[in-house]
Amino acid sequence: MTATLEQLRALTVEENGLATVATTRADGTVHASVVNAGLLDDPVTGKPSVGFVAVGGARKLALLRRNGHATVTFRRGWRWLSVTGPVRLIGPDDPDPAFPADGLPPLLREVFRAATGTHDDWAEYDRVMAAERRAAVFVEVGKIIGNG
Repeated sequence: MTATLEQLRALTVEENGLATVATTRADGTVHASVVNAGLLDDPVTGKPSVGFVAVGGARKLALLRRNGHATVTFRRGWRWLSVTGPVRLIGPDDPDPAFPADGLPPLLREVFRAATGTHDDWAEYDRVMAAERRAAVFVEVGKIIGNG
């Protein structure tokens, strides 16, 4: 079944942004991990994307750099939707020439909020994100499948 962006947005919120992101290792096996993710537009292309924040040095970032694509799956009960598409990374270890470096702190906040996150002290949030060399990851909505 092909699903719509509206169905994806609704399922994302219902599941409090919890999703599984999957990519492949060099040997072809799947690397998967659970992230907080949300639907928002890629800040460079403006295309609908699933965004999440990843800690610098995470294995998934190295694999995403190598592969350039990922699948993100949201599920609630027996309903699920997966997005597959190309990946954009924006962070201290992944500068994007089309995105201003000083825009990273507000971008990380925007991604966190899209993944249903809230914070009582944004200055502290920014400090931790910088210390952990966090990156914003955007998976373009190339295809949506599922039974959602």
